[in-house]
Amino acid sequence: MFTFLHLALNAQEDKGFLVHATVYENDTIPLIFLPQYTVFAIPVFKNKREARRWDKLVRNIKKVYPYAKMAGEKMHEYEITLVNLRTQKERKKFLNQAENELKEKYLEELKSLTFSQGKILLKLLDRETGNTSFELVKELRGKVMAFFWQSLGRIFGYNLKEPYDPSGSDRDIELIVQMIEAGSI
Repeated sequence: MFTFLHLALNAQEDKGFLVHATVYENDTIPLIFLPQYTVFAIPVFKNKREARRWDKLVRNIKKVYPYAKMAGEKMHEYEITLVNLRTQKERKKFLNQAENELKEKYLEELKSLTFSQGKILLKLLDRETGNTSFELVKELRGKVMAFFWQSLGRIFGYNLKEPYDPSGSDRDIELIVQMIEAGSI
């Protein structure tokens, strides 16, 4: 049973604040709800090489995470718009227009990404959209284009079909993203 309790900050003043309280064995106990806060352990490295690898991963994720976040938001917007379009011709026109806008705005920046930043971006796209890069290309551009990009990616060491695994191989990426979202790095 919750009741409200007025706690006075100072016995001489009538100023205070209102909080929830409960009665337990004839004793009134104030209940103050605190926001959730996540504490991250500082990573411990065996050697300088591991520390440099971690620092590089943090730097790369900080660079590409805003793009992945924006892509997730754009995909959500596009899905809503595509549902409302009636014909395949309207959908195709809309997707071509959206692609041209994105190319004009982000192509030069994305071209400057390194190989490892590109791999991380693909992982983060999967994290933000819930679909692998292969599924996204297949959905938006068709099966033939998805096959083409998967084949080209495999030549350069990318696998567009590889899903994001936050508790397995992508554990470090997930930890860094959570730290970025919490504002601790």
